[in-house]
Amino acid sequence: MKLIIHIPCYNEEKTLPLTYRDLPQKIDGIDQIEVLVTDDGSTDQTARVAKEIGVDYIIQNDVNKGLAATFRKGINACLERGADIIVNTDADNQYYGADIEKLVKPILEKKAEVVIGERPISEIKHFSFAKKILQKLGSWVVRVVSGTKVPDAPSGFRAYSREAAMRMNVISNFSYTLETVIQAGHNGFKIISVPIRTNPELRKSRLLKSIPSYVKKSASTILRIGAFYNPLQMFFLLGSVFFVTGLALSARVLVLALAYGHSFKEHLPSTVIGGSAVAIGIIIYVVGLLADVINHNRKLSEEILFRLKSHEFDGLTKDTKQE
Repeated sequence: MKLIIHIPCYNEEKTLPLTYRDLPQKIDGIDQIEVLVTDDGSTDQTARVAKEIGVDYIIQNDVNKGLAATFRKGINACLERGADIIVNTDADNQYYGADIEKLVKPILEKKAEVVIGERPISEIKHFSFAKKILQKLGSWVVRVVSGTKVPDAPSGFRAYSREAAMRMNVISNFSYTLETVIQAGHNGFKIISVPIRTNPELRKSRLLKSIPSYVKKSASTILRIGAFYNPLQMFFLLGSVFFVTGLALSARVLVLALAYGHSFKEHLPSTVIGGSAVAIGIIIYVVGLLADVINHNRKLSEEILFRLKSHEFDGLTKDTKQE
């Protein structure tokens, strides 16, 4: 059983050695542990430092492409190198490396395909009150959209089985954390959370540059991915807002006309708005039905992509073993 620990990096020459030293050297049930660093176009000496400290594999982006693209590239690189389990952690030493064993254990015991580390959000001193509220609120929204019970959806400390990693298709440009939870939920993965520990902050978060920006990007990701994986529900809810509002306005005008003899001209704004809202609601319902048809095609495409990945990555693994 081979475990590859993936560490996405961007200008982490100072914190990467601390993160690397904290990683476990041995885990029961794991025969081989390797470390892969994906350098996202760093402008410092991250790649050189990674080589000096003894990282097994170093993958580099020519330019900075962002966390989601770097995560996607790193996961594929781990699969190419024969990982049976992939653990993703941050290079800023945010997480306790020893807790990797907690992440891996449920996968080894066949109890889960995706395991997410649950941080003690309320106890993290360097998290502001607003950030704690946002983390909990965001996780609640993701639970509703994904149908999972993940208490800490933004946590980047997580483990994937080989099959789960091959079935993941990250399309977001912002962050993979929320998207992959929603995807895992809708794809029927066995996903659980385990409590983990965190270290004191060494640098400010690069994703949370400002609360309004973070909320905007996270909300956009949740809505887009939610619509992508469950379009019928998302479009039905959106269409219902317009349809019910329009129906209520139209009913009010009709009651006034029938019960009190009012003319429709007296309530022209309500009549126009109500009728338009009902029409928009119906249009959104139709779009939802079309999106649901497309969603079924997406599932077929994902299955084809999974088979292609299996053929490519498993073929590469066999060739490597033969050599």
